[in-house]
Parts: sequence; C-alpha cells; structure tokens
Amino acid sequence: MPSFQTPFGTYKLQRIPAATKLLLQAWDAADELLLNHLHENSIENSDSILITNDAFGALSTALHSFSTINYSDSFIAHQASKMNHQENNVSDSTLYLASTEVIPKPIDIVIIKLPKTLALLEHQLISIRPHIHEHTRVVAAGMVKYIQPSHYQLMEKYIGKTKPSLTKKKARLLFSMVEIPDQYQSPYPTNYKNEKLNLTLWNHANVFSRQKLDIGTRFMLEQFDELPAAETILDVGCGNGLLGIQAKRQIAFIHQIQAKVTMVDESYMALDSAGKNYQQTFSNEEIALSIFPSNCLDNIDEQFDLILCNPPFHQQQHVGDHIAWTMFNQSNKKLNINGELWVVGNRHLNYHSKLKKIFGNVDLINNNRKFVVLRCKKNPSRP
Repeated sequence: MPSFQTPFGTYKLQRIPAATKLLLQAWDAADELLLNHLHENSIENSDSILITNDAFGALSTALHSFSTINYSDSFIAHQASKMNHQENNVSDSTLYLASTEVIPKPIDIVIIKLPKTLALLEHQLISIRPHIHEHTRVVAAGMVKYIQPSHYQLMEKYIGKTKPSLTKKKARLLFSMVEIPDQYQSPYPTNYKNEKLNLTLWNHANVFSRQKLDIGTRFMLEQFDELPAAETILDVGCGNGLLGIQAKRQIAFIHQIQAKVTMVDESYMALDSAGKNYQQTFSNEEIALSIFPSNCLDNIDEQFDLILCNPPFHQQQHVGDHIAWTMFNQSNKKLNINGELWVVGNRHLNYHSKLKKIFGNVDLINNNRKFVVLRCKKNPSRP
C-alpha cells in the first residue's frame, strides 16, 4: 500500500472500492499542495475546518488532530475516510456531513477539492457562504487539466476575488477573499416534466442527467413492457429513482402487483431526489420504499425478484468498469431464484461477455446503435 507523505504525518491510504490492480492512489497532487499550504500558513488556532469533496479521506486523515467537518455528497468518500482513520490508528473526531445537511457552525478555514460537476460546486458555495466570516480563509484545489474558467467565476460570485497559485506537479490552488456580503438561495433542486411518462422529476445539483432524461435510461424504459412479475425491486445506483419508479408502475399495470422498491446510491443528493420523486409519484399509496446509501450493494441484506442497473463507468475522473463489475457480481448474489438483473449500457463496454461469466444466462432484450439492454437470469446452480 503506498504511503501519503504530508507535513502532518505519513499515512497508508486506500480507495473504496479498492483499486490496487488499477494502480490508483487515494490522493493526488492537489491534496499534497493543499496540505503543504496549510502547514506553511499556521492553522493551529483554527476552531473549525470545513473539508469539502475529500474523495477518499486523504485530507481528513492528515488533519485528524484538528476540528474538521467532512462535507461531501459521497457516502463512499465518508466511508473511505473512516476506514483510513482506523487503518492508521488515528483518532477520528471528524463530523461527517452530507451535502443535503446544513453546516452547523461558523467556519474558520474552508478547503474545497473542486468537483467535476459545476452545479455541485455552486450549491456548496451557496451553502457555505452563510457560515463564513471576513477572516475565513477559503482555498480550493484541483488538477490543472480539470480546472475550468467556470470554477473561478463561481468562486468569485459566491465568495469573493479569487487568485490562482503557481502550478506544482500539475496541481493548482485557488484563493478567495471573503468580500461578497450578499446571501443567495440555492437554485437546486430543479425539476423537469416528462410528458410521455407523465412524471415531474426533481433533481439535486449532483444528480446524473439532472436537466433531462438521459438516452440510456430512456432506451431501457422503452423495454419495460417485458418486465417480469416481480414483488421486490432493487434500483442500484438509482440516481433520481426513475427506473425503480417506472418499473413499479409498469409491473402494477401489467401484472397487477404492487411491488416493494429499494433504492441505493452512494450520492446523498441522488437518494434525496429519488425519495422525493417516489413519494410524489405514489402519494396516494402506501410508500413501500426503502432507501440506503451504499457502496454498490454492500449495505443490502435482502433478496430481490428484479434488479435494475444503469451502471456508472467512472469514479471521479477515472474511467473504468470496476464499479459495474462489482454491481454485477453482487447482484447475482442478491437475486432470488429465477430473479432477473436488467442492465443498460453502451455497446462498446461489452457488458454481455462480462455478465455471461457471472450468470451464464444472458439475453439481449433490445439494442440500437449506441445501447444494449440485457436480461440476466439467476442460475440456481450458481452461488
């Protein structure tokens, strides 16, 4: 396991999910640059440090002796931070705060790892703004190739005049002076109406395809006339919950079954959006919904008749199928006998061959030039 050397100590850090075969570290040069800056500019008298978007707990672990708040939209990020504190035998007094929660106290230092999603950064800056004061130090960091002009613009709009540091190891810091007295109301969550489905869908800032229905999901929904008579449904990586919601509606229409739905995602914003959309859709019925923050299916103990999956093909900036592979293997174990896993994916990802290794029995439901929808049936002879 590689060592993360910082001015605050040296730590062995892991990612979640573990990615040793991919040679991926749990930190980057932007984390190193941030910690060096904090060490060079005394933080000993800071009563509260807000750490935003700490991907795997590298910053939180290094700063474990300070009063810190780990503010993130990622359940996995929080779990990784807790794990890395434990693995390094350091105390963990961190306050873990979901992106959907309110910052509880004034902040002396704000550290921001710049997120990929600009809407998430905007929402976070608006949420942070009421809890900082004129002496608060605000520092953002990222790898140069991912920093956009929009990052500067948002920092200046919601915090104050922003200046960049020199580049070091392809990383850069952004320093913002707290000078804007205005308070803003977050524009998120937003909503859009899908006339064909007769649904209004609410989406927080970090929800995938928050402005419109993505084409992969749309193609999968077009195949829902073939859904089985399932009494239990799991929507894994649920996003705004549309697949689980529409599967419940369609199964009730075709099979006259009121299925129980479970939704899991690692994004707190996704889960909050999914819950709101489900409750709005089935407002006149018993809710029959369970929602869990989870790394893939780690926190799920039940078995299901139907699992729906539109798997992500990236984690932060890394593109790969390791998350999808985990979802597929775990789904095989969570299906009832004769249960079905439905997967939608880009044709070039070749999910068919991967799924066949796990399930043996994989059918092509439909395909077009870009996507495939696959049905995998639980094989009683396989564990």
